[in-house]
Amino acid sequence: MKATTTGIARRDFIIAGAAATGGALLLGTITEARAISEVAPPLDRIGSSTPGAGEAPAISPQPGMPGEHYTPVTVPSGRALPWKIVNGVKVYHLIAEETEHEFAPGLKATCWGYNGAVPGPVIEAVEGDRVRIYVTNRLPAATTVHWHGVLLPSGMDGVGGLSQRVIQPGETFKYEFTLRQHGMLMYHSHHDEMTQIGLGMTGAFVIHPRQWRDPPVDRDFVIMLHEWRIDVDTRRPNPNEMTDFNILTMNGRAFPGTEPLVAKAGDRVRIRIGNLSPMSHHPIHLHGHRFRIVETDGGPISEAAQWPETTVLVNVGSTRTIEFIATVGDWALHCHMTHHVMNQMGHQFPNMIGVKPGDLDEKVRHLLPEYMSMGESGMADMATMGMSVPVNSIPMVGGAGPFDYITMGGMFTILKVREQLVSDTRDPGWYDSPPGTVADRATEAELRADGIKVVGSSGDHAMSHGSGGRHAHAR
Repeated sequence: MKATTTGIARRDFIIAGAAATGGALLLGTITEARAISEVAPPLDRIGSSTPGAGEAPAISPQPGMPGEHYTPVTVPSGRALPWKIVNGVKVYHLIAEETEHEFAPGLKATCWGYNGAVPGPVIEAVEGDRVRIYVTNRLPAATTVHWHGVLLPSGMDGVGGLSQRVIQPGETFKYEFTLRQHGMLMYHSHHDEMTQIGLGMTGAFVIHPRQWRDPPVDRDFVIMLHEWRIDVDTRRPNPNEMTDFNILTMNGRAFPGTEPLVAKAGDRVRIRIGNLSPMSHHPIHLHGHRFRIVETDGGPISEAAQWPETTVLVNVGSTRTIEFIATVGDWALHCHMTHHVMNQMGHQFPNMIGVKPGDLDEKVRHLLPEYMSMGESGMADMATMGMSVPVNSIPMVGGAGPFDYITMGGMFTILKVREQLVSDTRDPGWYDSPPGTVADRATEAELRADGIKVVGSSGDHAMSHGSGGRHAHAR
């Protein structure tokens, strides 16, 4: 058997593989699920997904190689799955297992994932590659893996009971097929989905095109979206939750735990976004840019069918890929569902907006010494008021920013674009805006020059237009 490792050095592959798999690539103890019987035809156009019986599989004469056929993706807060080549086939090893996962500093939970990661590591390959993926089950329950959106033989589709028997605890199954498409796809458990996806068993499957796409991109990011119910003082996500999720994540991390996306000004940036949340769609909004949706999990979108957007809706079970030219600055990237940028505790408070508590706090403290009314003007101060939070929980909102606390949480991260970068991946720190380009308190002279008269201190303004102030509006 001839075995080579690519994408990373062989020594690194062995080390990484050992670390990821608990020290053993169990190729010698594999229980093969079924004989490989692939009959799918080459896929040379969108929609030609129906296998033709008797047609020979189209196997590329050479596995796709990083640098030669593609540039590897960047996974903020995550990583890619190591692989090696054995007799022309790319070989991967996924291990389904329980793992302790940190969602943000202060909040950890026991999840189910792959190779110690939540979501699982990104599987990266090239159109035309023959891939062989071993799946070892170290969970206390049976499982399977479905290759979401991948065009493959029915018996490799991973639906427990329908396309294969389930993988029992301790067993290792083999999946093998040829990749006949390219794009951002996904993988996830397809056995007891409510439990297993709810506990984190998802991942991205990126298939690069065999030929370089024009124009090429400089940055290629992968983000997987998810939502969780983790009650305060617990350490296990509740997969039975149907509607009231309280932790929303990008690549398994909630703000302020998310890693920024780093790019250089003028870079062509691609962001691949996949959503395997249990129940919610996510409108992902990028500040300071307009982009085009260039691809779905169904394939590329022709340039004539693309149009500019600032928000892309990523439905459950779907992926969307956007591209744009990076503009210098720090730019928010987040779900626009307001409850999806909140962390724990943000969903069970009574509405206190406008309430005037008077001496309520003093009276209640006779019974509850630490009682404090909150929320009368919103939740923005929750992270800075010094209030302690229960063990293993995080404040509803808040991460340190260059000016004030950033009153966001959950499904929120930052695109950091600089003219020059010290490192392609290292956080460059906060953007230092040029003088005169930061919003700040207006001076009396500025107000007077523009004919703005501030009435009182409540924020009411009177604006007069023209030198004579003939038209005045109060608001």
